[in-house]
Amino acid sequence: MPIAIITGSCGLVGSEAVRFFSEKGLDVVGIDNDLRSYFFGKEASTLWNRKKLRSSIQKYRHLNLDIRNLKKLEKIFSEYQKEIQLIIHCAAQPSHDWAAREPFTDFSINATGTLNLLEMTRLYAPEAAFIFMSTNKVYGDTPNRLPLIERETRWEIDPNHRFAEFGIDESMSIDMTTHSLFGASKAASDLIVQEYGRYFGMKTVCFRGGCLTGSGHSGAKLHGFLAYLVKCALHKIPYQIIGYKGKQVRDNIHASDLVNAFWHYFQNPRAGEVYNMGGGRFSNCSILEAIEICERVGETKLETEYLDSSRKGDHIWWVGDLRKFKEHYPSWDLQYNIERIITEIIQGQRIRK
Repeated sequence: MPIAIITGSCGLVGSEAVRFFSEKGLDVVGIDNDLRSYFFGKEASTLWNRKKLRSSIQKYRHLNLDIRNLKKLEKIFSEYQKEIQLIIHCAAQPSHDWAAREPFTDFSINATGTLNLLEMTRLYAPEAAFIFMSTNKVYGDTPNRLPLIERETRWEIDPNHRFAEFGIDESMSIDMTTHSLFGASKAASDLIVQEYGRYFGMKTVCFRGGCLTGSGHSGAKLHGFLAYLVKCALHKIPYQIIGYKGKQVRDNIHASDLVNAFWHYFQNPRAGEVYNMGGGRFSNCSILEAIEICERVGETKLETEYLDSSRKGDHIWWVGDLRKFKEHYPSWDLQYNIERIITEIIQGQRIRK
């Protein structure tokens, strides 16, 4: 039976991938040691999702393993070897702010952990597809140099700019910019994933995600924008809007749309590829716009506090151009827009609370 190894298997994207690829007939080995509870506190723990996966998926094997532990990783890869057809690497330290607290922890997880997985794949399963969940933060704050115009509820790019119609494409440089330490560690892992594809000819891909979201997210203050916003609204927790007048724009992609993109890549993998992957022009919003939808759909009122200083390296406007992926995999498309995403998150959190 073909094996898929999925790291961060109890997180938002990882758990969605576990369910999806199990249904496609792969046996899934999930790696997740709930470091989110260390990063963001008990409220961000993914243990609830682990229990859900174990109880609902018969052929799911869970390993409470740290990707920095090369010896334990090698034991798993040597056990399955060429039965492994797919590695989906979602495990990460995912926060700008948290990375500055513990730079060694951040880099060892994001960069060294990724290198460990790549080398184990090269040695034991060189024909497997290796999907890496990267981030648009590899571009640093270069998007903030675009010609942006302030609108009533959002920042928007000058309509005459080449990125205006479809968003930012993969030609944007990742050099000479402020990334945040998180963005730098993810850029290091992004580059090494590409290199294993180009140098060794392995089937590796970097999906540079915008905001990843869905009802499976354990939203925390420092990570999980929409899920945390909904949590604040439903539990009457004051929400802090940090900088840019709350008009900063993010494209948001539902985990199921993202994992479906993984499936399309897996069917016809390419070596050393890179794709911007998010909601694009179909699914994006500012914080102010997200608050309006959340209050309207959730029939609630959100208490907000505004902090004038923005996060270092944070984007004012990000909408990714999805055309390259769609050109390579034309049967894939987005199904979830912002309103549908927020509605589902509200429903999911009401069931869980």
